[in-house]
Amino acid sequence: MFAIYKKELRYYFSTPVGYIVIGLYLLAVSLFLWVIPGEYNIPDSGYAQADGLFRLSPWFFMMLCPAITMRLFAEEKQTGTWNLLRTKPIPVGRIVMGKYLAAWTLVAMAQLPCLIHYILVYQLAEPRGNLDSGAFFGAFLGLLFLSAAFCAIGIWASSLTRSQIVAFIVGATLCFVLFFGFDLLSSLFTQGKAVNALQWIGLNEHYKSISRGVIDLRDVVYFLSISAVFVLLSIRKMK
Repeated sequence: MFAIYKKELRYYFSTPVGYIVIGLYLLAVSLFLWVIPGEYNIPDSGYAQADGLFRLSPWFFMMLCPAITMRLFAEEKQTGTWNLLRTKPIPVGRIVMGKYLAAWTLVAMAQLPCLIHYILVYQLAEPRGNLDSGAFFGAFLGLLFLSAAFCAIGIWASSLTRSQIVAFIVGATLCFVLFFGFDLLSSLFTQGKAVNALQWIGLNEHYKSISRGVIDLRDVVYFLSISAVFVLLSIRKMK
């Protein structure tokens, strides 16, 4: 598994893919937070908070994670290298896990430079350091869990087809549905229990919960379960 992990991670950084992915994400976030006027702009808000980062990132990740994972199996099947890889004495589960962890590592590496926004807001706040650090790092952890789920969804989408474009569309659509779809569906109901049940199923509800800075075991188990389910579906499909 570690050999597959290193191979995939090396691919991302031996080609422009990794640098483009990280660069575009950081540039887009920075522009929205500091340059482009609007509700996400930190100086315009007048408050020492970086909430815009955590409201924008799920939208970017819905595109970013499927874009990273779309080639992982679709390209292998299209070029015929999957059959060659299967001749090696490596279980399918380890191959899938190696590819999945490599994709997730790349997304996590794209998130780490975002800590600069925390430092900037911390320094600019009056008085200095007047920032809810617990909420920031709770939301940051929530982003890591959310990206893990999105990468797992993208891996599964890639296992379904030989076309990278189809894998990207399926992965991005499913990420959107699981993040926002249940919230939209719950708006059709007026009864409290039905609304709460539908919202609880969606990724957005658990992401918002963990973003408050309180690490609830139920939210952690939920994200890990979603990730595990789609990784296991990928393993089953590739077998």
